[in-house]
Amino acid sequence: MERNWLLSYLAILIVMAAASNSISDSDSISLASTTRHLLQAKKACPIQFEFLNYTIITSECKGPKYPANRCCAAFKKFACPYAKQINDLTTDCASTMFSYINLYGKYPPGLFAAECREGKQGLKCPKSAPTR
Repeated sequence: MERNWLLSYLAILIVMAAASNSISDSDSISLASTTRHLLQAKKACPIQFEFLNYTIITSECKGPKYPANRCCAAFKKFACPYAKQINDLTTDCASTMFSYINLYGKYPPGLFAAECREGKQGLKCPKSAPTR
C-alpha cells in the first residue's frame, strides 16, 4: 500500500513539473510581433535555389577542417546577392538556401552559422554586391 502511495505521489510531481515547465516556456516567447503565429506558413521563396550554381561555395569550403576564412568568403559571394530575400523572415528562402548548400556541400549542420559572424546582425554584405 505504501509503495502505491509513493508511486502516485511521484506521478503527481512529474505532472506538476511538466505543467510548470510548459508555463515557464510560454513566458519566454517573444511578444514583439502580435501578428506572427508559431505555426504561421511562410511564403515560397521567389528565388529558385535548386537551380543555382553552388561551386562558389563547394570549391572553396572543404573539409575536414572547413577553414572559416575561405568558407565565409565563399558563402558571402554566394549569398550576398540574395541578402534581401534571405533576410525576409516571411519566406522560406533562408531554409531553402541552406538545405541546398548542405545537400551539395555535405557540410556539418550549422557550419556557416557557427563560423561566419561579423557582428550582431550577422554577415555584412558589401554595398556593391549585385542583387539578383
